Amino acid sequence: MSRDIATARIHRQPRSAMQSGKARTGGWLLTFAPAEARRTDPLTGWWGSGDTRTQLRISFSTREAAEAYARANNIPYDVEAELREPEIKPKSYAENFRYGRAENWTH
Repeated sequence: MSRDIATARIHRQPRSAMQSGKARTGGWLLTFAPAEARRTDPLTGWWGSGDTRTQLRISFSTREAAEAYARANNIPYDVEAELREPEIKPKSYAENFRYGRAENWTH
C-alpha cells in the first residue's frame, strides 16, 4: 500500500439528480483523488482498489474551514471554482399552448 499523500479536492456539494430544490447544497466537501489505479478482483471480477481514502468525504460549512482542515493536516488540495446557478425563467403551463411559439411541441 502506498503511503504518498494524495491530492484532495475541495468543492461545493452538487445538487442531487433526484432533487429539484437547493437543500443541502450550501456545504463544501473535501474528497481525495485516487492514489492508485483500480483493478479487477480475480475471484469475484469486481473493480476495486487498496486506496480507501477515495471513500472518504468530509463536509464543511465554509470553504475556509475546509482549507484550514487541509492545511492543519498537511494535505495538498485544489479548490474548484464555485458552481454557477443556472438562469431559469419561470413559465406557466399555458406557455405550452401559446399561439406563435417558436419551439416545437415535444410530445
